[in-house]
Amino acid sequence: MSSEQDLPPEDGPDPIGEALAEVRDALSELTAAAKQEHERASHRESIIDRLHDENQLLRRGEIQVMYDPVRAALYRLHDMLKRAALDPPDREHTSALLSAFADEAAEALGRTGVERFGVLAGDAYDPVRHRPMGTEPVTDPALDGTVASVLTDGFELGEQVVRRAEVRVGRLTERDSEGS
Repeated sequence: MSSEQDLPPEDGPDPIGEALAEVRDALSELTAAAKQEHERASHRESIIDRLHDENQLLRRGEIQVMYDPVRAALYRLHDMLKRAALDPPDREHTSALLSAFADEAAEALGRTGVERFGVLAGDAYDPVRHRPMGTEPVTDPALDGTVASVLTDGFELGEQVVRRAEVRVGRLTERDSEGS
């Protein structure tokens, strides 16, 4: 029992069709905008990847350049050792040659910003700057707890000790302290 009033007129505008057409057009515009944004994002990603690769290449180059002074010092040290092996020094010159080798190595470390610091027997023992490698008996109470002998130099980078000097620390023996 349908009446003719319930049917839409054949010749008039179709509101549902118009709404569907608007939705279809809006979806097409959104799809085009999303595609365009995706292309932009892909382009940005490719630029980021290229810049990252260039940055890594520059970083590797800077690191290699940083090693150049150290390599130069090590080449000199190598050459000095080879010459000494071919024409060994006599006993009198061995100590001076070994000291020159140590100085060359310290110079190479200096080119990396690390500086050698010396320690002298009699200096107060400092656990921040000194690594105790044993004790040595001392008879003078004033030398108790001081550096008795130096085994290695220390190295620092600015204010920070990066390698403590190895030392033997003077210890007053009981026998000596009782006699005082």
